[in-house]
This record gives sequence, C-alpha cells and structure tokens, in this order.
Amino acid sequence: MAAGNHCKMTEFILAGLTETPELQLPLFLFFLGVYVVTVVGNLSMITLIRLSSHLHTPMYYFLSSLSFIDLCYSTVITPKMLVSFVTEKNIISYPECMTQLYFFLFFIMSECLMLAVMAYDRYVAICKPLLYNVTVSYQVCSWLVVEVCMMGLIGATAHTGCMLRVVFCKDKIVNHYFYDLFPLPELFCSSTYINEVVILCFSIFNFLAPTLTILCSYVSIIASVLQIRSTEGRPKAFSTCSFHILAVTIFYGSAAFVYLQPSNVSSMEQGKVSSVFYTILVPMLNPLIYSLRNEAVKVALNKIIEKRLSCINEDF
Repeated sequence: MAAGNHCKMTEFILAGLTETPELQLPLFLFFLGVYVVTVVGNLSMITLIRLSSHLHTPMYYFLSSLSFIDLCYSTVITPKMLVSFVTEKNIISYPECMTQLYFFLFFIMSECLMLAVMAYDRYVAICKPLLYNVTVSYQVCSWLVVEVCMMGLIGATAHTGCMLRVVFCKDKIVNHYFYDLFPLPELFCSSTYINEVVILCFSIFNFLAPTLTILCSYVSIIASVLQIRSTEGRPKAFSTCSFHILAVTIFYGSAAFVYLQPSNVSSMEQGKVSSVFYTILVPMLNPLIYSLRNEAVKVALNKIIEKRLSCINEDF
C-alpha cells in the first residue's frame, strides 16, 4: 500500500455498542447497573472469603482470585463503554488503547487459566479426596495463582508488543466498544503475519489447553460420580461442580462465538453483542452463580451478619 495511505495514529474513535440514539440512555443505565452489581458482588465475595475462617479452603481461595480478576477486567472495559453512550465521539488515545488492550488480555487470559485451575481443584477433591490436602496444599494454591498471573503477563506482553509494530491506515474508527483484537485487522496497513503466529501460539496455550484441562477434569469427575453407590453422594458431588460448569459454559461459549466465526460485517456486529457476555455480564454473574445456591457461602454470610448485629446491639 502506498505510503500516503497510512500514518502514525495518535487516537482512535470507539464506535460503541450501537449508534441508535433511542437506545443510548437505556443502555447506559442498564450497563451502569450491571457494573455496580459487578463491583459490589465481587468485592463482597472477596471480603466474605477473607473474613470467614471456614471458607479458607483451596476452592474458595481460587474463587476469591477469580472474583478479583472479574472485578479488574470489568473495570478495564465497562467505564469506557459507558462513556460511548453519553458522548458523540468516544475518543481514546493511542497510549490508552494499548493500555486497555494490555490489561484486557492479561485479565482475560488469567480468567481462562483460573477456570482451568478451579476445574483441576474439583477433580482432585472428588476423584482423589484422600490426597486432596497434599495435592492442593496452601503452597500449591499460591504457586498456581502466581503461575496464572505470570502466564497472563507473558501473553499480554507478547500480544501488545506485536500490536506496537503494526502500521495503521488513516481510518481510525474501531468498530467496537473497547480496543479488542478481533475488529482491528481491518485497520492494518502492514503485514500481520507475526501477529497471527503469536495469536495462534498463545491461543493454543491460553485457551485450548485450559479448555482441554476443564473437559478432561469433568469427564473424570462424571466417571467417578457415576461409580458412587450412595444416592446422597451423587447430588452432593455434582452440586460442588454445577456452579463452575455454568460459569465456564457462559464464558467459553460467548468467547468462542466471537473469535471462532468468519470475519465479515454481520459477524462483526454479532461479535460485539456476544462479547458483552464474557466482558461485562460474566463478571457480574460469577459471584451470583457461586453464592446464590452455595450453602457454605450462605452460612458464612449469615454468621458475618449475626456477628455484626450482635456487636451493634452490644454498643447500644
């Protein structure tokens, strides 16, 4: 392409979720409510797990880490999305683009790996219960969380580094509500071969490997549960995994719909809507999924409330 057809970009315009004027205010209020619930829900889950001693187990340690990841990557995406509903042009500078992309990739990759770690935790708890305290000790839990963060950092650094070398065309409108990977190729003027290779390699490691880990874990869990003769044992075993299966299905299902379909105008618009699920709704749903029907969480919450009420009564 001729040199005059491309330049160094200093800013981009995020097209947003929709350009229909009548939908701007309702969508702003809806997603603002979703974000408030996300922040309150995830902070509450983290605080509850920290304050309740009988939730100091590997399962809830990983759950608190997942809540922290959900809180962070929702904060990376949603505030900027809300701006697009109340401004005519949602302008984002080039440094802001790279920063948003970096942290989005870091947290989204960490989410994928954390879900795989949680599936492995349930596999050990159900299939190898006698070895659980040794296999998933406090040190092992800490190292797994550190490794998840390290893999997320490496992946985000590699992807963002590749994006920094790309030459953009003069068209600076990003057809999305945040600076994501899948709408960007239509803005490129330079070769993206290295980017494609990096995306392929890290997709295998950060998405395919966790997916296979989750599938293998739950195939083994189902096989073990079916061998349980006790009529009470099977529902209890399945109940410990049902919340995680639901969270994984929503997250991976919506992400797969976005990234595994052919790139054209209609799929781009569908992809924007579908990405709402894994970027905005999943962080809100996770604390609800893991708390509403989780007896241990309910008991812990009731104890905390009773303790606070008793303290207030003593003060009066």
